[in-house]
Parts: sequence; structure tokens; C-alpha cells
Amino acid sequence: MRRFVAAALFCALLPVPAVAQSSEARLAAYRERVERLEDADQIENLQAYFGYFFDKGLWSDAADCFAVNASFEYGQRGVYIGRDRIRRSLLLLAPDGLANGYLNTHMMLQPIITVADDGRSATGRWQGMIQLAEPGANGIWGVGIWENAFVKEGGVWKIAKAHFYVTALADYDLGFMRSALRMEGPSALFPPDRPPSEAYRPFPSAYIPPFSFDHPVTGQPLADIAQPADDVARPQ
Repeated sequence: MRRFVAAALFCALLPVPAVAQSSEARLAAYRERVERLEDADQIENLQAYFGYFFDKGLWSDAADCFAVNASFEYGQRGVYIGRDRIRRSLLLLAPDGLANGYLNTHMMLQPIITVADDGRSATGRWQGMIQLAEPGANGIWGVGIWENAFVKEGGVWKIAKAHFYVTALADYDLGFMRSALRMEGPSALFPPDRPPSEAYRPFPSAYIPPFSFDHPVTGQPLADIAQPADDVARPQ
């Protein structure tokens, strides 16, 4: 009897096991996880397609990667809204198809893609080197960061916002320490729909484009990180 009571007390002290998740619930959770992974893969591919079109001056193909009411912003040139306006604005960067003597390489590395829980929107960040050239001018080295937003329309991912931050530009021969170059401002020939969304300067300024994702370990937001002082671009 004493053994029975002791065993009963021991069992009473054991943690109560959680109710097992039904096979239907587990299957739904797995399906949701696979869908989000497939979304991230499709977005990474979309950005890669866009990058190839962008580098080769295939402006119509590049513009077709955008949603109808998307926005595009390059450096301090201002914001263009709508697929047709974006298509025309891309001609400010180089002629269609680039033509002889032009180079417009924008490498896209270190992708960080964050898909919303509902699978209908997402953000992505890339960075990489820039190589620019045009006839009669010296080549340009650069560095830049893409901070983009995406939307899923009719089951197809499209770019909802493309924002390219120019973080450094320099003459090909002289290098960054002897020839840090300025960014171009808004075009007078084809003005943007809105002024630049952020005022900043490239290297030697140390501006850090805000992050669209939270810190992976602490979970803290990175959108409002402290910026180095710049009394010219961001007066106090």
C-alpha cells in the first residue's frame, strides 16, 4: 500500500504533458512554413532578374518587375511613382540597351528577405559594388545598398518600392580617398514626382541606410539607428 501511495504521489508531481498537436494542425503549420520559404525564394529570384535587366539597360523589362503603382528612388534623384514613370526615369541612368561604351553594373550581395506573416508583402536588402562608365568620361567605382519592398499580386511577386542608396562614388583611377564624388540631384529634364525621401551624402559621410528588419538575436528594431552627425545633409 505504501508503495502504491508513493508511486501515486510521484506521478502527481510530474509535469502534465501538453496536449498533442493534431496531425491537421501540424500539416497546416508545415504548409505555411513552406509557403513563406517559397515566397522568399521567389523574391530573391525577382530581385536577381531585375538586377540583370538593370545592369544591361533593359529598362522595359526592368520596369515590368514593378507593381503598377510602385515607386523607384536612386540616390538623391527623387522618387518616381508608377510603372510608366519609372520606365522613363531609368533612361536618365543610361540609354536603352546601354549602347557602346556604357557600363551600369550594380552587384547585389548579402540578401536579407523578410516576408510578412500573411505572405502578401515583404522587404529585402542587398548591397554591392557599382561600376559605371560612359563614352568620353572616366570610369566610376561605387558602393550602394538596395532597400526594397515587395507585394504579391495575383500570386506573383512584384517590386512595390525600390530604393537604391548610393553610399560611395569615386573616380576609377584616383580612388575613394582622393576623389570622393557627389551624387546627382533631381533631373530638370524629367523631374521626379516627389523629392528625395531622405537627405544624406555618400562617402566620406558615414550615412547608414535604415534597416527594414529587426536584429536577428535581440529582436530590437534597426529602423531608427543613430546616424553620424552631418550638418550639411541633416541640419540639427
